[in-house]
Amino acid sequence: MGEGKLPETLIEAIRYFSDLDVCTEFVAKMRWPEGPVCERCGGVEHSYLTTRRVWKCKGCKRQFSVKVGTIFEDSPLGLDKWLPAVWLIANSKNGISSYELGRALGVTQKSAWFMLLRIRLALQAGGFDKIDGIAEIDETFIGGKARNMHKAERARKITGTGGKDKTIVVGALERGGKVRATVAPDRTRATLHGYVQENVTPGATVYTDALDSYTGLERDYEHQTVDHAVQYVDGQVHCQRHRELLVAAQAWPARHLHRR
Repeated sequence: MGEGKLPETLIEAIRYFSDLDVCTEFVAKMRWPEGPVCERCGGVEHSYLTTRRVWKCKGCKRQFSVKVGTIFEDSPLGLDKWLPAVWLIANSKNGISSYELGRALGVTQKSAWFMLLRIRLALQAGGFDKIDGIAEIDETFIGGKARNMHKAERARKITGTGGKDKTIVVGALERGGKVRATVAPDRTRATLHGYVQENVTPGATVYTDALDSYTGLERDYEHQTVDHAVQYVDGQVHCQRHRELLVAAQAWPARHLHRR
């Protein structure tokens, strides 16, 4: 793998991040493109202690590591475990369990669960800027399919029809960008309008299906709809990336998705 090229496969990620010095340099460049900054006083003059992989600020005389102020802080696990874990989670389209992650990294299931929780929280929708281009908005129901359940299990879990007993997830996709998803209490106009306002800049273009709850968005957005009872695509107007929202939501258990 050439210099500056990021790992593209799992074996490359394991090899690349097996050296703690490489890991430290990688995270440091991501955090501080113009050089390390002291978390305590903001100082930029420092010395580096190679044996401990920490910096010593010349201003406040405190030592700080690349982990401080990140999801890696206060964890005894090294970056040679954390960075492959981030790579695995980011590249697993169908999600990854703590048991699978633990086996892959050689850590306990409890440690893997802790890592999953922190990484998932770091990837939550709160870290995104508002969409100011084209936004596709859609919602889905998350829950096991009745036909895949044992008869007794189906009777116990499925007490209604349609979306009853399932978790509602609403998502926003930036056309050509990232998808973000959140658990929603319902699909009412107030809830869906509020979600759009939180995630899309006024005046931007919003594409939705013909659900009545989206009516009225045209007051603040360039709102266009496509009626799935008639067609799924009308030129550039579509929510065809809905499957990506579904995959993303299923990969993240509902309890870990951002809650309103």
